[in-house]
Amino acid sequence: MNDEILLNERVQVIAVFGEGLNPCRPLKFRRPNGREVEITEIGLRHPSTKGKRTVHMFDVTDGGADYRLEFDSERLTWHLTMEADHYE
Repeated sequence: MNDEILLNERVQVIAVFGEGLNPCRPLKFRRPNGREVEITEIGLRHPSTKGKRTVHMFDVTDGGADYRLEFDSERLTWHLTMEADHYE
């Protein structure tokens, strides 16, 4: 990821929860300004801790930009924490 912009935006996310190796998969999210981003690919997904809470981080793309979404599994909230230009 290049030209990263660090953010802390609470976002609304449509996600699928299921079974298997990837039990949670975000499909799209809406930013506070109303812009909707449809996710075309999920890169890395990994859990991390913030204090005693577990936060699941998702590196995703819409094909034009890369984003990092964080899901707080205790508070059940999503945050957009990073946006970057997408270079191929």
